[in-house]
Amino acid sequence: MKISIFGLGYVGCVSLGCLTKNGHEVIGVDVSEFKVDLINRGKPTILEKDIDNIIKSGFEAGKIKATLNAEEAVRETDLSIICVGTPSSPYGHLNLSFIYKTAEQIGEALKTKDSFHTIVIRSTVLPGTNQKYGEIVEEFSGKKRGQDFSVVSNPEFLREGSAVKDYYHPSVTVIGGDHPEALEKVASLYRNLDAPIEITDIKIAEIIKYINNSYHALKITFANEIGNICKSMDIDSHKVMELFCKDTNLNISPAYFKPGFAYGGSCLPKDLKGLVTLGHDHYVQTPVLACIEASNEHQKKTAFELVAETGKKKVCFVGLSFKEGTDDLRYSPSVDLAEVLIGKGYNIKIFDENVRLSKLIGANKAFINERLPHLSDLIVNDLEAAIKEAEVVIINHRNFDSTAYSDVLKEKHAIIDLVRVNKLEELPNYEGLCW
Repeated sequence: MKISIFGLGYVGCVSLGCLTKNGHEVIGVDVSEFKVDLINRGKPTILEKDIDNIIKSGFEAGKIKATLNAEEAVRETDLSIICVGTPSSPYGHLNLSFIYKTAEQIGEALKTKDSFHTIVIRSTVLPGTNQKYGEIVEEFSGKKRGQDFSVVSNPEFLREGSAVKDYYHPSVTVIGGDHPEALEKVASLYRNLDAPIEITDIKIAEIIKYINNSYHALKITFANEIGNICKSMDIDSHKVMELFCKDTNLNISPAYFKPGFAYGGSCLPKDLKGLVTLGHDHYVQTPVLACIEASNEHQKKTAFELVAETGKKKVCFVGLSFKEGTDDLRYSPSVDLAEVLIGKGYNIKIFDENVRLSKLIGANKAFINERLPHLSDLIVNDLEAAIKEAEVVIINHRNFDSTAYSDVLKEKHAIIDLVRVNKLEELPNYEGLCW
């Protein structure tokens, strides 16, 4: 394939070299005459392991060249990859002027080009950039998106120092777009790599790198705070974290990575608070760990606000225990939500097939007597009747059989889902907590 790459910085140079190594002909485009000259002499624009030999080989094979002329590059290629910089402002906003300048240049070039052109945004951009990019191309070209060109989002996950290795051994290749032929063309660039190709929505492709890098930052900060606590107690923090990483069922795994309601139970709140207190007692600040509880409380507030926004007062809870399949009500976020609603004058009914007042004992019974002393007046055994009576239904357990109650649910003012029961999303009155 004939490809043009806009931006000959880190991502652009690596992409240019690796694509030519895979057999493609590539034209680099940049506003820097110095970078263009380097490529046209078979030299890389960056210092990175293996890239010098790759660029040299591609240049000697006649598969690499560079130009200052964007219009020429677009006319000579079938696909353009955008790798220009998106620097951050002091307030966290991105400077997308370089991105949109390429949209203008490509738009101008497409005025006189008859064949379909695929544009791939490889730069890190915020959701909505792809859409605006296409609008600019339409404005400057007079052409139509989906008919004369397409814009595909394809975020890169290259690390400095191992960029070439990362290019050939990604965990996953993410491609977002709205044109099947263009998506297939971009996917074909990565068919030879031993990694899954995920075709997804444009905005998902645009946001995923921000999610990845923010989580990486969180991991580093988490490990550092654990290290600081351990050091204050003369504990080997590296051995602690090595042991932590051996748990691939919960710690290093997809477990808990589903957006939903707040955490609860007898362990997580208690142990988190204990660790933060331990750090405090040893004069160690733990800003990240200390903020987890506040974030969890905010999620409960978000759930309450969804109910309050309905303007209705009759509420039915489906599930009260903090984890379905148990009767454990201790520190259940649903108990907290029910308590707030009662305090605000809501009329609530609760159905939980595992919660029976006669069987509550010990700490579980003491907790519920303190938080919801009139639970016996709230618990119901007939779920269908409770739903019929309610104006708002709150779903807190995933095992809820929505199909059995679909007709009566449609008549409710709102269905508020805290756990994501997929079949409920088809209802017109459905509202997910954070989806």
